[in-house]
Amino acid sequence: MTLFSRSPDPLPAAVAADGAQIWDADGNRYLDGGSGALVVNIGHGNTAVRDAVARQLTRVPYVHATKFTTDALIEYTHRLAPLLPVDDAHVYPVSGGGEAVETALKLARAYHLARGEDRDIVISRQGSYHGNVRGALAVSGRPGLRRPYEPWLDHTVFVPAAYEYRCEFPQHPHGCAMAHAQALHEAVETAGPERVAAFIAEPVSGASLGACVPPAAYWHLMSRVCDRYGILLIIDEVLTGFGRTGRWFASDHFGLRADIVVIGKGAASGYWPLGAAACSRQVHETVGGAAFTHGFTFSHHPAGAAAGLAVLDVMHAEGLVEAAEVNGRILGSELIGRLGDHPFVGDIRGVGMLWAIELVADRTDRAPFLRSSRVVERVVHTARHNGLATYSSTGCADGTNGDLIVLGPPLCSTPAEVGEIADITATAITDSLPESGRRRRRPE
Repeated sequence: MTLFSRSPDPLPAAVAADGAQIWDADGNRYLDGGSGALVVNIGHGNTAVRDAVARQLTRVPYVHATKFTTDALIEYTHRLAPLLPVDDAHVYPVSGGGEAVETALKLARAYHLARGEDRDIVISRQGSYHGNVRGALAVSGRPGLRRPYEPWLDHTVFVPAAYEYRCEFPQHPHGCAMAHAQALHEAVETAGPERVAAFIAEPVSGASLGACVPPAAYWHLMSRVCDRYGILLIIDEVLTGFGRTGRWFASDHFGLRADIVVIGKGAASGYWPLGAAACSRQVHETVGGAAFTHGFTFSHHPAGAAAGLAVLDVMHAEGLVEAAEVNGRILGSELIGRLGDHPFVGDIRGVGMLWAIELVADRTDRAPFLRSSRVVERVVHTARHNGLATYSSTGCADGTNGDLIVLGPPLCSTPAEVGEIADITATAITDSLPESGRRRRRPE
């Protein structure tokens, strides 16, 4: 019996990690340019978090949420709630982002049922990603991930993504926010206002479209449409939360307040599987809390709460949210300086410690490389050979073609490490895509 691997190629065995660095069994050192999957916000090897989990496991390793609570859970939710972009948040802890989205979708449905309305449709955005469990995948707009399971996925309507580099509105770059709001309005009217339960979106797009920041007025106008129709606004902060964008949550850049917010990844920084859905007092009281028909075996886990609480302590003590803002500016500046004129770099975009480089076959018309060229795989392989673990994504341009290198180092990275990450990334792109002989046929 062997491991069901997610990689077609042999992977190095990690044996040690500290801060922004990982070492494999052969003694090779790597900078963690993607924090794993944009997870390890506080960095590797933090003994305070490790010890907090160990203490909780020696006290109470597990109790079921319907039978007991724990001091760790009570304190964690008390400390977390004021930070969340939800008014008077009520927190439902789970084991990760996918479960958090599943919880949020069911909560939105339960809310409308409690009000006597049978709303069954969710509106999401093209190119979005909200998780791989069935409900979360149904509201995800990545064609490649949906395709094998399409017969199981329904009750979702998709509107355009806030993707300024490839904006589809003819008035771009002027009036894009209003055009997005109009598209949402039309989608609601077409589906039937009495059927639309929620609109779910990332405040800043994650890995699928690569750190796309929406137009300034976007969230104000989209929220107004939701309010007009009584639609719950679900904000997905799984990737963008806990300091990743230089604020506690990306919603804070826009003054955005959700009806329901979902978190994960950086919540426990990879030290324990942890996520949560949190709703406003209005949603909680309407549903009736204990009457919410939902549950997971490992929700409300005491060790997860202990990990999350320790992560909050580390982030406050080390000023990691502020560090993400400062080092993020350095990272962006270094990437633009090294790659801004590269013939195969179409766009460099990001905020805080979340940046993406979109690779294109032609800068003039933004034509992507064909997926069959496996361009991003070559860059990732070269970067790893040079000591950098990166995160990548494909399909951003049209659902199939389009290559992204996504950089999201641990927030504890030093300026020197940030500079090294930018340098290795630029070298990997240049070495993997030399100008001569690399132009590819444009997609039809």
